[in-house]
Amino acid sequence: MPHAFLLVVCGLFGLVVGSFLNVVVWRVPRHESVVRPGSHCPSCDTELGALENIPVLSWVVLRGRCRHCHARISVRYPLVELLTAGLWVGLAQRFGSTWELPPYLVLAAGLVALSLIDLDHFLLPNRVLYPTGIAMTALFVVPAVVDAQGDDYLRGALGGAAAFAVFFVVRVVQPRGMGFGDVRLSFVLGFALGWLSWGHVYLGLFLGFLLGAVLGTLLIALRLRTRKDHVPFGPFLAAGAMIAVYWGTQILDAFSRN
Repeated sequence: MPHAFLLVVCGLFGLVVGSFLNVVVWRVPRHESVVRPGSHCPSCDTELGALENIPVLSWVVLRGRCRHCHARISVRYPLVELLTAGLWVGLAQRFGSTWELPPYLVLAAGLVALSLIDLDHFLLPNRVLYPTGIAMTALFVVPAVVDAQGDDYLRGALGGAAAFAVFFVVRVVQPRGMGFGDVRLSFVLGFALGWLSWGHVYLGLFLGFLLGAVLGTLLIALRLRTRKDHVPFGPFLAAGAMIAVYWGTQILDAFSRN
């Protein structure tokens, strides 16, 4: 597939997937089906037509309001669609037309949903976490077989197990500092990073802890949070892992030269 065409395809499909992730983020914490009923206005419950479900464009044309009740529609909806599209384009640029691309696309989509749910509800639901992990690890089987990357798959599995073990110990030692959802998430991230290298595992998890510590300290310094307030850790782990996926090789090379 020509590279430019791949970027366009990933961007367009990323917008569509981002639209679906908005549904997931809203419904999963409320224990609702993500399939039925169809998309509807959260204010008046009117089911949206096809032309009202076009990612980003519908929100812009309707000026961020429901066509039926004129209630405001959060700008987060198009932003999630654009974020997912941007992540997918970045991954297409990173991996190109390889069998490694699909599992990382699944990972990015899952992390967007999990991060937003964690921010809203301090929760990393298994209904999102397990399908993301299962689909990603299953898709990695393809390059492991087709491109003879079995060693990478094994390293990914070991990276996931190692990350899970470390987070499990942290959870046992300091249960208030980390939820068990973060422990489960660590396996998924460790697998995805371990596929690339052990250095990516260390870097991605370190960046997650660093981002969490820096922002937590900043919120306390600005008196927006106290030391007793809970800060969701999942988004920081997700951000650290994705930074390592995109730029980990360059970062690790720069450190090795120094």
